[in-house]
Parts: sequence; C-alpha cells; structure tokens
Amino acid sequence: MLSLRAARANKYPVQKLFSREIGYSVPFRKALPFSLNLHPLNDDHEHDSSRFLRMLMFGKPGAGKGTLSARLVDKYDILSLSSGDLLRQHIAERTEVGREAEETVARGGLLPDEVMLKIVTSKLDFLHDKHWILDGFPRTLGQAKLLDHHLKKKDTPLTFVVNIDVSDDIILSRISDRWVHLPSGRVYNMSYNPPRVEGYDDITGEPLTKRPDDNPEVFARRLTQFYASTSPLLDYYKQAAKSSTIPAQNPHQHPHQLTFHRPHKVVLKTLSGATSDENWPVLDHAVRFAFPALKERASLRDCRRNDLKDAIFTDQVIQT
Repeated sequence: MLSLRAARANKYPVQKLFSREIGYSVPFRKALPFSLNLHPLNDDHEHDSSRFLRMLMFGKPGAGKGTLSARLVDKYDILSLSSGDLLRQHIAERTEVGREAEETVARGGLLPDEVMLKIVTSKLDFLHDKHWILDGFPRTLGQAKLLDHHLKKKDTPLTFVVNIDVSDDIILSRISDRWVHLPSGRVYNMSYNPPRVEGYDDITGEPLTKRPDDNPEVFARRLTQFYASTSPLLDYYKQAAKSSTIPAQNPHQHPHQLTFHRPHKVVLKTLSGATSDENWPVLDHAVRFAFPALKERASLRDCRRNDLKDAIFTDQVIQT
C-alpha cells in the first residue's frame, strides 16, 4: 500500500487511499427502512469500543428519563432509539421478525426475549461507530444478559448506565402538577417547569393534557412494578461496573503475543437530584468526562459561534 508521502508525490487522490465502505448513516430522528440496511460494520483494527457512548437509562416513572435523554440528543451527536418504535417499524415494514411479532401481539401475548433482542439489535448492529441511547429495553434481567452477550460479541458493549434515583414522595407529588403535549411528548410541570402560557405548549400553542395514568393510585402500582423488575437490573449493572477491570497479564506470554485490544469498561452513574434541572448538569459533566470524543451538534456550535461574534461586536461598540 502506498504511503501518504508517496501518494502526494505521485498525485494520487489521497482520499482514495483511505476510503472505506460505510454501512449506512442514520438521519437524526428519521428511521431508515430495514430493507436498506447494508452489512454491519465489523472493523476490528484500532477500534476502541470504549470511546463510544452506548447508554441505558433507568428511573422510576416520572423521574425525568425522557427529559434528560432529549437534552443529550439535542446537544450532542447521539442517536436515540426506542424499542417500541423499532417494533412498530418492523411490523409496518412486514419484515420477518415484524411478522412474527405481529402475530404474537395480535394474540395479546408477550414477545419472547429473543424476538425483542432481534428487533433491537437489527438497528444497533449498524451503529458500530455511533453514540446511542436505548430506551425501553432491557426490562428484565434475562433481557439484560441477552443484550450484554450480543453487544460484547459484536465488540460494541454498553459503556454507560444511568440510574435516576428520585424518592417516591417526590415522584408522587410531582404527577399532580404534570401536563404533557401528546403529539411531541413535551412535558411541563407547574411547580418548576411551567409553560409560558398556562395550559398551552410553548412551541405549537396547542393545548396541554393530563396523562390518563397521572394519578396516585396508578403511579403506586407502577412504582411497585418498577421495584420488582428494575432493581435486579440495577444490581446486575452495578456488579458489571465493579468488575470492569483490566485483565491480568499472562506472565508466560511473549511480548509479541500481547493484544492491544482495550478492556471493556461500563460506567454506572446515579443522579440524585429532585428535578431534571438539578440532574442535567451532573449528567452532562459525567458524559463529557467519560466520552471526550463526543461532539456537539453542528447547529449548537454555530449558535455559540454567532453568540460569541455578537458579544465581541457589542463589546467593541461599548468601547468606542
């Protein structure tokens, strides 16, 4: 293979020397049909799997998972994936796993863990070098172990798990003040995040509504379900974070046989603020510290650049 210097000397197009096949790109908040997916990337050379944010977020109903996920996606170049959305897309596109899932859903049955894994990984397997947040999966310890095994096999292991630890009293007192804009999913709280005009969405001006399950009785049942299903998951990931250590070097191994593949490490971060506004700066700092390669969205960078230009111009005007 020609070196870069040789390529310049011979006037070869440099970009051709480093071109590579790209599996596919996912437009922000736009689903790509599964039939257009190419072969997933499996580029093992010099691939540091710990550089990429592959994130799960756990928290009680009403703890702020949706709000914090949306803020991360708005600020950084991160893809947000929902297991429910992926399931509906498979069914709509009549894929093989979609037809299988549709039959089970039509009978009112629960999808087997293996089927849900296929639905989720049908997208994750094409995001080898992307940052992502997965919502809605796993929900059980069995699903967590299946997902873990699959991702490690693909050399795309989980790297970040967030636990939003808000007390039950705060959750139960919060729901009475919560209003939502159903088409967009925007959530308002009259106590600490009210709309600009009471009863109406800030963006569209459309009326806000109450969720049918936003009452103490329903929430008490949902909290009971949360403790039963999610507590074992958190224990599992806490143990995974503790055991994410560098393996001991084999003293009988020749130096030329050493592997340069970095060990997998998962970070578990607990957020204990009473509101999303309290938890957001803590989460933002933790993500930036753990994943320095994570880039802000171009639109946000341009906005900050313009703000800086305006500030400089204003300062010059004041000085003159």
